[in-house]
Amino acid sequence: MTEILNQQISQLIAAELSVNPSQILAAIGLLDEGNTIPFIARYRKEATGGLDDTQLRHFETRLIYLRELNDRRQTILHSIEEQGKLTDELKAKIEQTQSKTELEDLYLPYKPKRRTRGQIAIEAGLEPLADSLWNDPNQVPETVAEGYLNAENGVADVKAALDGARYILMERFAEDAALIAKLRQYLTAYATLESRLIEGKAEEGEKFRDYFAHSEPFKSVPSHRALAMFRGRNEGILSLSLNADPEAEEGSRTSYCEEIIRQHLGVQPAQQPADHWRSQVVSWTWKIKLSLHLETELMATLREKAEQEAIDVFARNLSALLMVAPAGARNTMGLDPGLRTGVKVAVVDDTGKLLDTATIYPHTTDPVRAGQILYALGKKHQVDLIAIGNGTASRETERFAKEVIKQARDWQPQTVVVSEAGASVYSASELAANEFPDLDVSLRGAVSIARRLQDPLAELVKIEPKAIGVGQYQHDVNQTQLARKLDAVVEDCVNAVGVDLNTASAPLLAQVAGMNKTLAQNIIAYRDEHGRFNSRSELKKVPRLGPKAFEQCAGFMRILGGKNPLDASSVHPEAYPVVERILNATQFSLADLMGNATQIQLLNAKDFVDDTFGLPTVNDIFKELEKPGRDPRGEFKTATFMDGVEEISDLKAGMILEGTITNVTNFGAFVDIGVHQDGLVHISMLSNRFVDDPHQVVKTGDVVKVKVLEVDVVRKRIALTMRLDDQPTDKNANSDRIRKHSPKSDRLPRQTVANNAFADALKGWKK
Repeated sequence: MTEILNQQISQLIAAELSVNPSQILAAIGLLDEGNTIPFIARYRKEATGGLDDTQLRHFETRLIYLRELNDRRQTILHSIEEQGKLTDELKAKIEQTQSKTELEDLYLPYKPKRRTRGQIAIEAGLEPLADSLWNDPNQVPETVAEGYLNAENGVADVKAALDGARYILMERFAEDAALIAKLRQYLTAYATLESRLIEGKAEEGEKFRDYFAHSEPFKSVPSHRALAMFRGRNEGILSLSLNADPEAEEGSRTSYCEEIIRQHLGVQPAQQPADHWRSQVVSWTWKIKLSLHLETELMATLREKAEQEAIDVFARNLSALLMVAPAGARNTMGLDPGLRTGVKVAVVDDTGKLLDTATIYPHTTDPVRAGQILYALGKKHQVDLIAIGNGTASRETERFAKEVIKQARDWQPQTVVVSEAGASVYSASELAANEFPDLDVSLRGAVSIARRLQDPLAELVKIEPKAIGVGQYQHDVNQTQLARKLDAVVEDCVNAVGVDLNTASAPLLAQVAGMNKTLAQNIIAYRDEHGRFNSRSELKKVPRLGPKAFEQCAGFMRILGGKNPLDASSVHPEAYPVVERILNATQFSLADLMGNATQIQLLNAKDFVDDTFGLPTVNDIFKELEKPGRDPRGEFKTATFMDGVEEISDLKAGMILEGTITNVTNFGAFVDIGVHQDGLVHISMLSNRFVDDPHQVVKTGDVVKVKVLEVDVVRKRIALTMRLDDQPTDKNANSDRIRKHSPKSDRLPRQTVANNAFADALKGWKK
């Protein structure tokens, strides 16, 4: 049975991915054997025909869905069979459907349910009356109903008899899977979603103002608007409904859905005695049984779809952020800005090890002393980079640091403003407490800021993904699905880059294929006791790290300066014999061959294929030998914020600024331009060509040039464009708002005095 099911599933998923079913069948086998997606994608290309990690993640999701569907299918078949109602036709329909919704539609008439009015009417003997009037409308309902009166059974009069007959029919029709499908299809295509303000909630729900009287086609509601409206409903601000007949005249009491029901049932009024009664049955079927049922279902479907899109957006943003190019192994100073509480300083070495900390007060009590401390720490530890968190007082702190560097002359580090999202979460975490038990929580944040500049991936894996803040309504979506998706993203990113076995933290090691928290901690403990690893094979000595775990993780672990240069590459130990054959063929030593692209390009990969290692693996080995240990994350780049533009009030329409993409949504991209409030580039402003998906143009972490179109200081909204020839709107209004709400004269002179005093003092001190 399992083999047949796997064959069926492989056919379906292969069609969705446009690949051969044998590739999917092989992937199913590998996954069921306990192999991880990163391992399968990287080291089992021969088996899967080269399916990449994106295809394999889709395959994994669909495999789970289809297996859950099959389990539910078997449960339903068993239930209907026990009732003695499983016909060959029904069984075939249940076995053929690949939709959980359709499966539940088919099961609906047979699903155990509470005692309904229709069932009570059947027990009262009214089913023959219902069938008779429905099938022969030439009868007069009231006359026929008199023959079914029975006070003992609760049918005291004609009205009770006819109502009972209606309930029998409307419940029967409301369980017709084909009818439900037709109505669902119509509503999906033609209904509108309507949002209305709940009376008395206008002031409380100001942020939902756009949806106080909103209507749009249900089929085209974008995920961000759907989630905004659902949030408004959850907070008691908005009411949502589905309008099945948006084109109907106001006051109309009938719905086109009733016509769909009539057509499906083959009933058209012809001025026969029972036509009015039958029309009431149709109307009741729609208004009482199906309209609310389908509205609830379609709303749930819309929410599910919107949540999935939001999760996908978050996943793409997280992936881009994790794959931002690292600044590299350089001594780095982290500055966690603050005004009254001071700036927290932490210095780490090129491996991320904490060297020194301090708290300085450049913006309040003693900027001169603060500069002296900063300079002394930088010189003492030969700091090459200064990472400045982008929170409160970020630009003031950046300006202060640059002034120190300018006056110092003999110490010229590079300053970089980095996102501090999630740094406070890490600071208060159990992990940070274990790593720095004697360090103040606020100083731990400065350490995180420094490390995330050195290597964003290595540091950000310590933080719960949804705390990093690159999502879209991430707190409104299914948290289990979100966690599963984001965990997969982190795993894929970590394994795409690989980890240094001798410096990686436990959270980073835990994300390697085949690893878990326990094995990661065991590696750390082994490393602490025995010193650095000199070969991948030493991993086998780590407690509880068995052959399967070693197979999965070894290729993603890197050992720099170890006994075997291949241990620093992505070549899996199982493929080392292939390299030996290459060395024998070329008569080169491994040290001479690695990085020798000219010599490797002279080789023919087919000459080294055997029964175990096919052409994909050999080609991968060639690529790794050409550029050993290559990092897929690209070149390190940073945005340069404009001097003097530090607050939203400093912005003027028409300014062209440099910034960093912090978040990409379905409706555009948010850009950090150094004013403590990200600006929005609407999807229509991303390019001169039509853009269907913002992710096609930008990704989180990209450095871009933007023009300011409009500034709303009160609502803290900044409209930007990446089409630099666009002209801003309402320049004068913007300027008036800027002057009114945040005059420069209220801030600049005080800062200028502080800077000058510090500069003068530092000059004298340096002498």
